[in-house]
Amino acid sequence: MADDIKTAMDQGAEQAKAATDQMRAGADKARDAFSEKVVEPAKRAGEAMKESGGKIAEGGATIGKAMIDQAEQNTREAFAAMREAAGAKDLTQVMKIQGDYLREQSQRSMSQAREIGDLIMKFGKDAVAPLRGDGTR
Repeated sequence: MADDIKTAMDQGAEQAKAATDQMRAGADKARDAFSEKVVEPAKRAGEAMKESGGKIAEGGATIGKAMIDQAEQNTREAFAAMREAAGAKDLTQVMKIQGDYLREQSQRSMSQAREIGDLIMKFGKDAVAPLRGDGTR
């Protein structure tokens, strides 16, 4: 009878161990699935957002520099026109200088606006690419 009890206890222990092992395997499988379906995508999304933020900062700096360069160019052109007007012989010549300057500045402004618009579009696309998953990393 003692042997029967020991055998029953051993079988119970084996069954408990098997159930524990099965529960552990199920928990490991659930953890792996959670990691694969939730944790890893969240990590990738965070990395993409970080990369996108870096591209936005880079683009902003480039656009800011281009705008400063344009402002410098416009200022140089304005001073050149003022110097030329200051050396004019009569009012007709001043009016011609002013008209030429305004015409050139208008063309320059359109060109500069296009340049800034193109930069904004380019950097916008570059910033969104990591979020879409089509950026190079």
